[in-house]
Amino acid sequence: MPLSLEPYPLLTRPCLLTKVWGGDRLAALGKAVVPGDRIGESWEVADLASTSGGGAGGGAFRSEIVNGPFAGRDLHEVLERWGNALVGGAARSPEGGYPLLVKYLDARENLSVQVHPSPAYAAANPGAYVKSECWLVLAAEPGARIYAGLKPGVTRGEFERAVVEGRTVDLMRAVPAVPGECHNVPSGTCHALGAGVLVLEVQTASDTTFRVYDWGRTDRELHIRQALACIDFEQPPPPPVRLEAGPLRTPNFSLRRVRIGPEGLALRDHPGIFCITEGRGELRDWALGEANLPLVPGQTGISPIGIGAARLVGREETPLDGVLASVA
Repeated sequence: MPLSLEPYPLLTRPCLLTKVWGGDRLAALGKAVVPGDRIGESWEVADLASTSGGGAGGGAFRSEIVNGPFAGRDLHEVLERWGNALVGGAARSPEGGYPLLVKYLDARENLSVQVHPSPAYAAANPGAYVKSECWLVLAAEPGARIYAGLKPGVTRGEFERAVVEGRTVDLMRAVPAVPGECHNVPSGTCHALGAGVLVLEVQTASDTTFRVYDWGRTDRELHIRQALACIDFEQPPPPPVRLEAGPLRTPNFSLRRVRIGPEGLALRDHPGIFCITEGRGELRDWALGEANLPLVPGQTGISPIGIGAARLVGREETPLDGVLASVA
């Protein structure tokens, strides 16, 4: 049967990744996780032609569509069919894919202290891609921290000595992980999620990560030379914000938090990615003649441009809370 070229909202199938630092709290977002698991990441939207061995394991990584004519096919095929209906006037990723990558992260233990390629490093090193990201804190245990950026005045020489001496974290900015706060972490920022934090991560489409410190773990490769070449020693990351106060805009994408009741939200006004974090509801009028689709916490989808009457609708007693991510 020929595939429809008419755009419609796409729901994606999550893909769970085991991580040494992961846990089992993604079950609260409807993921297939059982007590005692070490699931660190749930990839919700991805269209990568290649990944790192220490990230998604190498090779291509593309989200599977679960509804409509494209059910069972991958996001890149839809992008090739629909083109600008998915990304508008925004540029595709450096590999020609969908420009955003969306995940949930469950940090039962500290993540490695790491940095992603700076624009200059990426330009000089084929296969390394800029990776700017934002973390929306969904839950945090008492005392949990987020490490983002270096303390004022730290030089490359001081930081390199601290790495050798195992004092990396002493030179980093650390702030409490507060549910509802959103952290903008531009590429080139030295950073780490602390133990006990659950976040929604929206980022540019890249899986290039350079570890500089791993909290005493010795079974994973460090990339100190590459990290030192990428770290921005001058510019700290922006302070965290609350999305309820207004959208967070970066050079690559914007984030907006929404609460949706029975009045609904018309998706034609909000092309991009929608992530449901709380509540119950439905995707209605998403394609002529098709039944409404249930929406629950952890459901993620992509809203193309020009999709007619499709809308997200929450229940009176359990309105939908979510995040809309739009390509800049």
